[in-house]
Amino acid sequence: MILMNDFKSEPAELRQAMADAVQRVLDSGWYILGSELENFEKRWSEVCGVTFGVGVGNGMDAIEIGLRALGIGPGDEVITTPMTAFATVLAILRSGATPVLADIDPGTALLSVDSAERCVSAKTKAVILVHLYGQMRSMTTWTRFCENNNLLLIEDCAQSHLASWGNKTCGSYGVFGAYSFYPTKNLGAVGDAGMIVTDNIDIAERSTNIRNYGQSIRYEHPIVGMNSRLDEVQAAILSEKLKWLEGQTNKRREIASAYNLFITNPLIEKLNEPEEYDSHVYHLYVVKVKARNELLKHLQKNEIQTLIHYPIPVHSQLPCREIKRDPMGLGFSEVHASLCISLPCHPQMTKDDVRQVIEAVNNFQGV
Repeated sequence: MILMNDFKSEPAELRQAMADAVQRVLDSGWYILGSELENFEKRWSEVCGVTFGVGVGNGMDAIEIGLRALGIGPGDEVITTPMTAFATVLAILRSGATPVLADIDPGTALLSVDSAERCVSAKTKAVILVHLYGQMRSMTTWTRFCENNNLLLIEDCAQSHLASWGNKTCGSYGVFGAYSFYPTKNLGAVGDAGMIVTDNIDIAERSTNIRNYGQSIRYEHPIVGMNSRLDEVQAAILSEKLKWLEGQTNKRREIASAYNLFITNPLIEKLNEPEEYDSHVYHLYVVKVKARNELLKHLQKNEIQTLIHYPIPVHSQLPCREIKRDPMGLGFSEVHASLCISLPCHPQMTKDDVRQVIEAVNNFQGV
C-alpha cells in the first residue's frame, strides 16, 4: 500500500538522530522552556527570515496567541477562508473575534481577494491568509489589499514550510506567521507543536507571556494567558528534522512535477501550477474529480491511499452555519469541497510508487 504519509519508512539516519535528540533531553533533566526550544526558535525564525520565533503548543494556538498579542478580540472581525482546517477559524473564535468567510479562487483553492473585498467592514481588523496545500500566491496583491484597507495581514503557514514568493519566505509578509509542526506537516514533530514568527518585538514579547499563563517573570502575571508551550523533546526532534527539510521539500516538488506532467486523464482536473518554483512545497497534491467516490475506490483497489482535504467547508460545520460570509455566497468553496482529493506526495515515495499512482489515475474510467 502506498500511504499518504509513511513515517516508518523515514531514513534510519534520521530516526536515529531523533532518538538521540530525545535522549539528549532526558539526560539534560530540563523538559520545558529550555535551551532546545531557544535553539529551535532561533533556527526556525532565521529560516523564515524574521527576527523572533515563539514556540507554542500547536498551530491553532499560534494563531490565537498572535491575535491576542495584537489585541484583536471581541467586536473585531477577521476575514479568512472556509477551505481550511477547522483550527484556523476556531482560533479566531477562541480569541473572541468574529470570523468572516470569503470565497476561494477555483483554480487554486486559495482565498479570493475579490471576495475578501466584499467582506470588509468597519469592524474588520485583519485577514488570515491560509497558504493552503503548501502554496503561496499573489503576495504583492494581498499586501496592497491590506494596506489599502488598513488591515493586518496574518499568515497561516501550517502547510507551507519553506515556501517562498518573491524571495521572501512564508511567514515574513504578515505581521506574524503561524506554523504548525503536527506530525503530518512537511516539518513535523512526533506530537503537537507550533510557532509564531514575527519581526514585531511587541508581538513576540506578548506571545511569550501569553503562552506561559500570561507570566512576564516567574510568578508575575500582568495579563491573562494560557498554557501553550512547545516542549523540549519536540523542539529537539524538530531541530534534527530541520536538517532534512530542504531535501525532503525538493523530493515533494519532484513528485508533484511528475504528476503535473504525466497525469493526463481528462476526468482529472489539476490545480493551477505555482507562480514560482519555490512558492509551492506540496504539503498536499490535490486534484478535482466529479466521480470522487469512484476514484477513491479505484485507487484503493490499486493499493493507493488517498484522503480528502477538506470534504466539509467551515461554514457547513454545525457550529458555524450562521457564520458571517461573503454576501455573494461561498459557491466556489462548496464546489471545491465536493470534488477535491489528495494524492500521496511525500519524501518516502519511490519512483515506482510515483509511477504506480500516475498509472492508476490515468487508468481511471469514471463511473
